[in-house]
Amino acid sequence: MSDEPNPKMRGLGRGLNALFEDEENGYPQNESAGDVPGRKRDTLAVSQLYPSKLQPRHVFDAGSIKELAESIAQHGVLQPLLVRRAPDSSGEYEIIGGERRWRAAQKAQLHEVPVIILDLDDTRALEIALIENLQREDLNPIDEAMGYQKLMDDFGHTQEKLAEAMGKSRSHVANMVRLLHLPEAVQTMVSENGLSMGHARALITAQDPVELAKQVLSKGLSVRETESLAMEASGKPKKAKPKGAKGKKSGKDADTLALEAEVSNAIGMNVSIDSTNGQAGKLSIDFKTLDQLDELLHRLSHFPGSRLTG
Repeated sequence: MSDEPNPKMRGLGRGLNALFEDEENGYPQNESAGDVPGRKRDTLAVSQLYPSKLQPRHVFDAGSIKELAESIAQHGVLQPLLVRRAPDSSGEYEIIGGERRWRAAQKAQLHEVPVIILDLDDTRALEIALIENLQREDLNPIDEAMGYQKLMDDFGHTQEKLAEAMGKSRSHVANMVRLLHLPEAVQTMVSENGLSMGHARALITAQDPVELAKQVLSKGLSVRETESLAMEASGKPKKAKPKGAKGKKSGKDADTLALEAEVSNAIGMNVSIDSTNGQAGKLSIDFKTLDQLDELLHRLSHFPGSRLTG
């Protein structure tokens, strides 16, 4: 059995640790090392670098760039940028990871920055650029969600593998990706920090999320108030507390409602998810005819590893 990793998963499980291990092990400058083709530590002029068309980050906060520039002016660029040679052999280098540092270095009037030079094709360059940015805390939620989706669409990564590689929970990855179900106008509100992730998730299943988002911003509603507003707008009455169930919370949170809607749309039947402790629970599927049930069983029988027979 070969030990060669799946090329679609190569390097993802270790994040960028393999690319930055020189920071810990201190291999000599300009010396190739490790299993990344063409990798070496070097120093390049700021003018030799240019932003990549593969950059997954769409928003660069001017304030954070200024703060980073002040730090760089005092301490220098502590973490090297990831770059690859320009395809036209012009002596320039394309930035794969670290465009914020490059922008801040220019603002700090640095002439050179440390880099790690990689030999990458477009596919691998995009994968590394996405991972490098997704591991940054300051990436806005929509860019993060788009990064996860692109890694799944273009490289075949699953939510479970992404969660493991990024040090996140699977539910976090799933919740982030659901943000892309929102209209573009609402996504823009999230990107510009007008709406929090909690507010956005509450609007995913709303009938008119754009109008509700405007109300949330104008009234300064909390996440819970937004959830209630979304349920009322959808015509869903609040569930009454059953007798003898003092203090028991009624209704479902935005994530559960979003998951119910997602599964319902996928199978074409109403799905209900109920949990008493947030960990275990019951999933119910309503079918109106035996033909619907037969269709559902047919779909389940074609899942990998299924033991159902048609």
